[in-house]
Amino acid sequence: MRKDEYEVGIQGVAGCFHDAAARAYFAGRTVRPVEYESFADMFESLGEHPGRLGIVAIENTIAGALLANHELLRKSPLTIIGEHKMRISHVLCALPGETLDSINEVNSHPMALMQCEEYLRRHPHMKVIEKFDTAGSAREISHEQLRGHAAVCGEFAANLYGLEILERGIETNKRNFTRFLILADPACAPELKPREELLNKASIVFSLPHTHGALSKVLTIFSFYDINLSKIQSMPLIGREWEYRFYVDLTFDSYFRYRQSIEAVRPLINDLKILGEYREYEEN
Repeated sequence: MRKDEYEVGIQGVAGCFHDAAARAYFAGRTVRPVEYESFADMFESLGEHPGRLGIVAIENTIAGALLANHELLRKSPLTIIGEHKMRISHVLCALPGETLDSINEVNSHPMALMQCEEYLRRHPHMKVIEKFDTAGSAREISHEQLRGHAAVCGEFAANLYGLEILERGIETNKRNFTRFLILADPACAPELKPREELLNKASIVFSLPHTHGALSKVLTIFSFYDINLSKIQSMPLIGREWEYRFYVDLTFDSYFRYRQSIEAVRPLINDLKILGEYREYEEN
């Protein structure tokens, strides 16, 4: 591949929100999406294709943290090289010439349908049918020329498959955002992520012994080095009563101070893994 062209693994089909987020992150460069049915399939395949990147949703303002993806990332050799935050807005789209009155069936992923529940309730003549994917629903309607069918998906998918947008912004909650992580093989990461002086965020995971004040001591050290914890997510360690694994996002102004803080907490924690060091997403 050329340096301005990237193969990016996505969960879903071309046009899905993962695809749209990857294209936004690599704006100005060519993105060739590689489709996977599940995140687990994608992680396994990326390990066999070191030149291929990946994108994975890690948290959503409505659904919260995607814990299964946290675990896939922890177990994977891949590293985070960047992040992208995107507002999730849904449209209702159908074949050209369709109208709201001519639609009798709406297709989409169950989560998207749930997020548009109030809108769909106002149109009881539209039968709601769950499908595997938002963009996949749009592609099916387009390829099979399904009259009377509409898809709930992103505007990017509607345009990609030549569908006509009947309504925009049909989601109930307008503050629906998803954070995506960009992943790469560690051998390829240095040429893809920002220079060291531009790094200001890291994601780490570690476990703690079940002792009094264990977490408090770690947090105190991070505070001493002026490291901000922008997120902390705990998960119980299976088979080890009252012990937890912590997924933590750190932001910092000084990469040197951040590395000092990591070395300072090492004696207090177990199984430390740095999932990635990258630049925090900035609104354009």
